[in-house]
Amino acid sequence: MVTRIFDLLDNYRKNFPDKKDAFVKKEENEWIPFSSEQYINYSNLISYALLENEIKKNDCVITISNNRPEWNFVDMGLAQIGAIHVPLYPTINAKSYDYIILHCQPVAIFVSDYVLYEKIAPLLKNHPSVKFVYSFEKIKSVTHWERLLECGEKAKDKLQTKLLEIKDSIQPDDLATIIYTSGTTGNPKGVMLSHNNFMSNVLASAARLSLNSSHKTLSFLPINHVYERMVNYQYQYKGLSIYYAESMETIGDNLRELKPDGFATVPRLLEKVYDKIMAKGKSLPFLKKMIFLWAVNLGQKYELNEANGKWYEFKLKIARKLIFSKWQEALGGNIKFMCSGGAPLQVRLERLFWAVGIPVQEGYGLTETSPIIAANQNSYPDVKFGTVGPVLKGVEVKIADDGEILTRGPNVMLGYYKNPELTKQVIDEDGWFHTGDIGCWEEERFLKITDRKKEIFKTSGGIYIAPQVIENQLKESPFIDQSIVIGEHKRFPSVIISPDFEFLKEYCKRKKIPFTDPAQVIKEQKIQDRIWKEIQKTNLNLDRPKKIKSFKLIPDVWTPESGELSPTLKLKRRVLKNKYQLKIEEIYC
Repeated sequence: MVTRIFDLLDNYRKNFPDKKDAFVKKEENEWIPFSSEQYINYSNLISYALLENEIKKNDCVITISNNRPEWNFVDMGLAQIGAIHVPLYPTINAKSYDYIILHCQPVAIFVSDYVLYEKIAPLLKNHPSVKFVYSFEKIKSVTHWERLLECGEKAKDKLQTKLLEIKDSIQPDDLATIIYTSGTTGNPKGVMLSHNNFMSNVLASAARLSLNSSHKTLSFLPINHVYERMVNYQYQYKGLSIYYAESMETIGDNLRELKPDGFATVPRLLEKVYDKIMAKGKSLPFLKKMIFLWAVNLGQKYELNEANGKWYEFKLKIARKLIFSKWQEALGGNIKFMCSGGAPLQVRLERLFWAVGIPVQEGYGLTETSPIIAANQNSYPDVKFGTVGPVLKGVEVKIADDGEILTRGPNVMLGYYKNPELTKQVIDEDGWFHTGDIGCWEEERFLKITDRKKEIFKTSGGIYIAPQVIENQLKESPFIDQSIVIGEHKRFPSVIISPDFEFLKEYCKRKKIPFTDPAQVIKEQKIQDRIWKEIQKTNLNLDRPKKIKSFKLIPDVWTPESGELSPTLKLKRRVLKNKYQLKIEEIYC
């Protein structure tokens, strides 16, 4: 029975002992596989080496790395000795690293490369708890991970019995990891998750994954994030081959090269795929463009279970042959499923990808819930567009009087590290975790998320505004890359918009509008008027007091690296409001 993270190794030994490509990475243009046998062996050797270095149960160990097989060897090596794995984003700033190292007092840190080592090295003199630094790539004066394998091999005979004893002592509800939230407001919080938090989620959600050990997946979302990490465990449980993308920039090339059967993603990446395909389609010769737009329009009307009738299905068959087959090819040609999480997925994209023949399974959860609370399946009747699907088996959900989603079950965290008071604020006496999300039921079994409770604000006229709903509608425009709706305690709602400058460049070329740089083009009156027209399209769907009355364009592109977005591409609202305070004042002056 898989109840602890390292039980996945026994699952490999029992069910997939001869798997040659459990994990695969690309180095110097060559895909390098690691077998299930190597996975088990390397994990054990790392456990021995860590024990030899006197790293023990309940010690914290940080990893800062891109997605790679070695991360898994360390993850399992730590899990087997009861050490607490603290995986961090490789993209956060030195201040955040400094805070987390001080907060969790790790005894060791693994880094993937020299750039990351240079980032943390100056901090270490202030953190005497850190006794060891290891690396996945070779760095001068830093212990390479393969040295741990050598150390483990030498200590194997001496420590074999001890490791078995430690593993037997580890209970499913023991703390396995601390995952620090991205810190969109204030310092990051350390979410404590047990072995069973993860494994209960893996077992319950694996039933909804239609792939098996004959299939392969591409992994590119940050593996330190709870979403990709759980999916990573889920793939392992089902024996899928996991290929790690070279980088976020090479995803398209890797998809076409590997032709995987599925992957996990976030809505923003699907939006970018859609935008690129649409831009290419609109540049086709007139007749081909008309056929392309006809197919897209048809796809956005897609309904499950052939509810549109035989004539629609006949037209869809033609659209798939003429147009949508090329969409499939752009994603490798073999995609059988995509799971989407981390933020709301636009319903029009959900319908469209299903029409293309690629089921998108939207799910919902939080770091504190390991993460999945509910998820759609990839076949009717266990999927409903515009919802996040049925609740996972073993998980309970209820809607509070104010609309907040409450949940409890084996997936709910142990609490916030070193912060019992904050834990009490979110987990009540009956064990219900208060998600901070607003939702409702559809058809009595499909959960629908309507907004974040803390993000809803009230205008000075007493009108409640759900900004995320409006922002999601605005992003349907090819002119708009990102937006933040503002107006708390103000007379009316407004919006700050970061345009899609790649699209604008092509648009300006067609319309003979000057385009020298982003700062110049957003001042062009024709661009201002055109984007206002896009805002008006969204306003048509809003009640009069909730309509956007004013807007400001900014020349910046928002990214996790520049600080406006979290690593999972969510808006950092406080950061954005501080950054554009003068713009906001201009709107309401």
